[in-house]
Amino acid sequence: MKKIFFLAVILGMAAPALQAQKYFTRDGKINFVASTPLETIDATSKGATAVIDASSGALEFAVLVKGFIFEKALMQEHFNENYIESEKYPKATFKGRIVESTAVNWAADGTYKVNVQGKLNIHGVEKERTIPAVITVKGGKIMASSSFDVAVADHEIKIPSVVQDKIARIAKVKVDVTLAEMKN
Repeated sequence: MKKIFFLAVILGMAAPALQAQKYFTRDGKINFVASTPLETIDATSKGATAVIDASSGALEFAVLVKGFIFEKALMQEHFNENYIESEKYPKATFKGRIVESTAVNWAADGTYKVNVQGKLNIHGVEKERTIPAVITVKGGKIMASSSFDVAVADHEIKIPSVVQDKIARIAKVKVDVTLAEMKN
């Protein structure tokens, strides 16, 4: 009986430490630019969700495609209806892990350059990617940022010939999130 009580006390003390290893946000910012000299295409979503499990380095990001706001309403309509087909593919996601997760000291303020490896899913097409990122720990919050390119052809996004000179074949993506400790 004493052994069971002792084990319960040890597990009870360890549980909060294990649970405090996850960080979360619902208001991450994702921006992409697919401009050419003929047209500026720039859209931003401020509603991306992200979770990072600091103990394992696992992470997930998701953004509703319809959440991207464009300067011109017609661009937004064409993006959702003709290119991304947001009714059919409502979310873009990334699921993977931080390759060098042990290099990040989640408990102390600092800035860490890392690579994340996983699957990027856009337009229903999943691609294995390794993406550079910067993780900053400051005052108990986690900031993560990344800039990377996405070839629209990699995700089978078709660009009609009538506008092919106005839309870049490579979209430049920038991610900025501030995550707080996940509370149970």
